[in-house]
Parts: sequence; structure tokens; C-alpha cells
Amino acid sequence: MPELNDLAALVRSRIPIIVIESREEFRITEMLKQISSSLSMRFFKWSYTDGMSLVSGGTESTEGVVEPTEVLRRIWSVKTPGVYLLYDFHPYLSDPRNVRLLKDIGQGAQADRQNLVLLSYQIEIPEEIKHLAARFEVSLPDETALTTIVNDVIKGLSVDYPRTSIKIDPTAVKLLVKNLNGLSAPEAEQIAKKAIRNQAITVESLPDVEKAKYELLNRGGVIYFEHDTKQFSDIGGFKLLKKWLDQRRGVFIGEQKLPNEDLPKGILLLGVQGGGKSLAAKTVAGSWGVPLLRLDFGALYDKYYGETERKTRESLKMAEMMAPCVLWLDELEKGVATGEGDGGVSRRVLGTLLTWMSERKSAVFIAATANDIQALPPELMRKGRFDEIFFVDLPDADVRKEIFAIHLKRRGLSPEGFNLDVLAAASEGFSGAEIEQAIVSGFYSMSGGSGNLTMSILLDQLKTTRPLSVVMSEQVESVREWAKDRTVPVN
Repeated sequence: MPELNDLAALVRSRIPIIVIESREEFRITEMLKQISSSLSMRFFKWSYTDGMSLVSGGTESTEGVVEPTEVLRRIWSVKTPGVYLLYDFHPYLSDPRNVRLLKDIGQGAQADRQNLVLLSYQIEIPEEIKHLAARFEVSLPDETALTTIVNDVIKGLSVDYPRTSIKIDPTAVKLLVKNLNGLSAPEAEQIAKKAIRNQAITVESLPDVEKAKYELLNRGGVIYFEHDTKQFSDIGGFKLLKKWLDQRRGVFIGEQKLPNEDLPKGILLLGVQGGGKSLAAKTVAGSWGVPLLRLDFGALYDKYYGETERKTRESLKMAEMMAPCVLWLDELEKGVATGEGDGGVSRRVLGTLLTWMSERKSAVFIAATANDIQALPPELMRKGRFDEIFFVDLPDADVRKEIFAIHLKRRGLSPEGFNLDVLAAASEGFSGAEIEQAIVSGFYSMSGGSGNLTMSILLDQLKTTRPLSVVMSEQVESVREWAKDRTVPVN
């Protein structure tokens, strides 16, 4: 086992403090117990509820050693050689006495043959002792291991329901294994059990698996699981974008293979406000049948030094754990605008994002949207960051007809009852959002909300509306002129 050998190497090299961020307490405890036995070392463990105890390698009494400071004082003063596993010690690292004791233990660890292992879901090591510590990354189950976990859950189901016909869809099982990627073994088993509904594993149960996985992983409240994804039929126009996405769907979800295994990286959608950029981002996930995650830049920024950068790294790591998925960066310019008034935080966030975009290998497709082109940093716009930069212009007459038809159908009205050609002509210069709002306003304008929406009502609403292309004509024309030779139109 390579992982066991790597951890044993750290112990043998007398690294004073080994830091492990994981929720798999039982698995790591067993690994350290095995390593200690093979190296003929005592193995101690401590938790705030049980205190300190000698697990193996001797008969030494540790009764009454419970308080965090006391356990460190005991290790430092008695100097018994061994491996000391401390569970959930992270809250006590803010106490200067504990930091000093850890430093004293670490400085004498080589001579005393002591290894401290700090195990918790999240640990921030104080600067004073960082030079004495090394982090150990616990590997996650691969596809083979996840398949074994799912099969074991299915076998367990057969035992629980021996007289029941259990329905197992092989396609659903393969997709389930793929959805469990990024989880620890206990977490994967927990989610796999949730996938079984009414003694069956079917494709219909997979959205619940994605949601459960997200809720399990999202502990920072910065990335949100978007349930409201869209299909191509929900969006008018965007013909070139739809074709572009359809060509890459099979490769992204693993149905097809490229010789060099280059996965699609992402797209940047620029354009006029209300043109449907956010809707298009939702369409990517819906049409590909993968989860849609949205990064909330507002929740990302934190007043405490270093917290914003940490949240950025954790958010991107979580997106990788949810792969294959679409990561939606809405109004990107608001999150990475590199001003001088934030102490360089935006610049560091941008650097973290750019590095991740260049180096990631996981199936995380970025769908970014932006309104203010001039606010986007040049580093973000160069080739290689995104596969393509698309421009969302105001819809032409044919696309406006599509948009009217979609929104009328959505509200239970038949498009055949309206002259779409006349409506398209009357709505020249309108964005998709403005067309939808005209239909909504038409319903409100009816007497008491009763009666039927008619052509005349819709035309009146269009006549009394001044679209953004008129109100802010200079800005709209400036954006269109900039995009003419720099981007690919969506239509």
C-alpha cells in the first residue's frame, strides 16, 4: 500500500508534527497503529472526551491526562518514545502555552523519538511551529475502490431484503460510481446507500446523489448547488453556442475519448445585459446532464487576512470533488477586479484562479459571464484560459420570435394565437429579459389579472418600454464594437 508506506516514511524520518486533514479517523488510526507496531513504537491517542490512552506497545498508565495543555506537558516532560495521535486539537492551537509546548516537543523529537500526529477535518498550523510540521494528504478511493463500495452496498441490500426483487440498472451504477468521485470511503458508502430508493438503483435517483454529495462537501458556504438548470429548448437563439457545446458533450462526460485526452476547459460569455448569458451558463450543465455549481464572489471575500485566499482554494477544490460538473462564475469582473483598495486580495484571488485554470486536470467546465469588459484583467482574456470567448448580442428578429414563443408557452399560452412577426418587429432593440418582462407586464395590465393576454396588450407594453439599447445606447454600441473582431458570436 503506497499510502501506508508514505506515512510510515514520515514517521521513520522523525518529522516532529504530522498534520492530517481528514474525517476518516478509524482508517488513519488503524494505519498509525500498524506503522507503530512495525517500528516497535508505542502508540498513544488522545481526544478531549476520552483523554490520553496507550493503544499498543506497552503498559504505561496515562489515566487522568485529559486537558489539552496537560497532554502536551505529559508528552514533553516524560519523553516516552512513540507515536501520539491527537484528535481535533485544532481549537487549542490558539493558546500560546500549547504552541510553546508543541515547539518544545518538536525541537526535541529527534532525540526523544516522538511523533505528534494532529488529525482533524481542518487544521491551521501557527507560524511559530510550521517549520516543525509536515502535511500528509490522505488519498481518496479511485474508481475501482468506489465500484467495490457500491457493490458491497448492493450486497448488503440483498441481505436486508432477501425476499424482495432488487432492481439494479447497470448504467445507473456506473454513473453512481462516477458521482462518488472525490469522497472518502465512509462518505461514498453513505451516499451510495442514499441512492437506493424502493429497493432499486436507477438513473432517476442520481440527482439526489449529486445534491447529497454537495451538501456533504459544502462546508464553507461559498459554492452553491444550482438546481434550476436549463435545456437548449429553454433558450432562444444561441445556435453556434449550442452546436459548440453539443460537439464537446461526449468528451466531457466520458462517452468519447480524444487521443490527447484534452477536456473542454470553459467559456467566457460577454455581452449586453439581459441578453441571456446566465441562462446560457445554466444550459451548459442542463444539456450535458452534470451538476451546476455557482461561485458566490460576495461570500468569498472575508475581512480577515488570508481567509479569502483560503476560501478560494477550498471552493476550487470542492468543484474538483464534484466533477464532472459546470462551475458558473457569474459577473466575473466583480470578483477579480484588481483594484488597489483591498490590500492586494483581488490580485491574489485572481492569481489563484488563473493557476488553477491552467493546471487543473479534473472535469470542471467553467461557464463565466461578464457585463463590463473593460474591468476584466488582461491575464484572464488570453488564449488558453478559456476554450472560447462568446459574445451575446441583442437578439435579431428570428431569435426574438423564438423568445416570445418560449415565454408564452411557459405561461400556458399558445404562440399560434399571436402574430410573432409583428411582435418581433415591435421589439427591435429589446433583450431577451426585456421581452420576458413585457409579457409579465402584459399580464399585470389586464383588469384585475383576469381575461386573456392579447396582441394589443403586448404591443402596448412594448411601445411604452424603453429598452437598454436606447437608454444606454452609447455603452451598448461600445461593447458591440469592442467584441466585433475579438469574440465569437453565439448566433
